[in-house]
Amino acid sequence: MHTPDKTLDCKGLNCPLPILQTKKAMDGMDPGQVLEMLSTDPGSKNDIAAWSKRTGNELMESAEDGGVFKFYLKKT
Repeated sequence: MHTPDKTLDCKGLNCPLPILQTKKAMDGMDPGQVLEMLSTDPGSKNDIAAWSKRTGNELMESAEDGGVFKFYLKKT
């Protein structure tokens, strides 16, 4: 488990809002900081993976717990 510098709660939001909120949050963070993003949108799993590849930000971990997807992203 990673200790996030910031947590972004996107539960209840549908695509593309979780990705847009994640981008906005990451833009305001410093390199090396970790964002924990929480989502209930199953599409977030593919969206976050594709977004991190495209932007170069590191997807450190993703997990699902009771219908809530947790993503740990490191700003590069």
